[in-house]
Amino acid sequence: MAKRDYYQVLDVPRTASEADIKKAYRRLAMKFHPDRNPGDHTAEDKFKEAKEAYEILCDAQKRAAYDQFGHAGVDGMRGAGGGGQGFDPRDAFGDIFGDVFGDIFGVGRRGRSQVFRGADLRYELELDLEQAVFGDTVNVDFATLAECGDCSGSGSAKGSKPVTCETCRGAGQVRMQQGFFTVQQTCPRCNGRGQVISDPCGTCRGQGRVRKQKTLSVKIPPGVDTGDRIRLAGEGEAGRSGGPTGDLYVEVRVRDHAIFERDGSHLSCEVPVGFATAALGGSIDVPTLDGNTTIKVPAETQSGRVFRLREKGIKPVRGGPTGDLFCRIVVETPVHLTREQKDLLKKFEESLKKDAKRHHPREESWLDGVKRFFTTLGE
Repeated sequence: MAKRDYYQVLDVPRTASEADIKKAYRRLAMKFHPDRNPGDHTAEDKFKEAKEAYEILCDAQKRAAYDQFGHAGVDGMRGAGGGGQGFDPRDAFGDIFGDVFGDIFGVGRRGRSQVFRGADLRYELELDLEQAVFGDTVNVDFATLAECGDCSGSGSAKGSKPVTCETCRGAGQVRMQQGFFTVQQTCPRCNGRGQVISDPCGTCRGQGRVRKQKTLSVKIPPGVDTGDRIRLAGEGEAGRSGGPTGDLYVEVRVRDHAIFERDGSHLSCEVPVGFATAALGGSIDVPTLDGNTTIKVPAETQSGRVFRLREKGIKPVRGGPTGDLFCRIVVETPVHLTREQKDLLKKFEESLKKDAKRHHPREESWLDGVKRFFTTLGE
């Protein structure tokens, strides 16, 4: 009887991807597996046919030969793929489901490496605004798991070595039969390592790592802000079974400043101005990160007016233009007045009332608006 085309057997186009071929085979394997069709020789033949097609089409070299020469190009290869003598449908079914469920159960058919990378660590570092703006070098203290010096990370006492696990015989995995499933799982005794420690190190108690307090000098680049992270490669926890060390991430948090508020690369601050200076005008000193500078306040300046000092802000850590400093004027009302000062202010206020609309335009405009509101409300 002539063999059917492998693509027809799996019901996939000749352009099908490897994933599509696996998917088609899984569907046929579930349908025609002998355990699900006991005594049905037709189903068993179809299962064998599907497996043979799968083994050829999922191998790039065999598939290329089949596409060019048909069955004649791969007849001599099938024995190497497991489709010749000694065929066991259970093994075939295990092959495909090992591919599918290997990641779910955390193991593959050949086991998995038990070398683990050390965990990354996070350290929150608080900085003053000046440190964040200009950069600094600070020391950080933290606890970590370091490689045990007595056993060099092996977990075994000096003069002893790990022995082969008797449960899995060094494979790191055990096979369990569940119906027609054959599932490989991590060995419960050695946790997949294939070896057990018969004489554990007294310092680390067989763990290969010990807790240690560590101090590092961290260079803070200029311009960092809250939320920025500085990565120190290889300064995290030590790996297990010879695995690489994790990293330390220093997360920056900038403390609130007594004068300045930060918004990205820009700074802002409030500048209190005396009543007379705001009315008559004058020059005042304002603080910047580089020291004091002078700004000219024009006469009749009102509270809330903002003066912009260009490039008096922060140079961003990732580059870009330097930010600006925004100074918001707050006119300060005099306090703790003497009787004489109060009398002078009353006389001054009386003189202003003679032409209120001219001297207090905003106040008069607001009062007119209030009057109109209540007039409309009473109609």
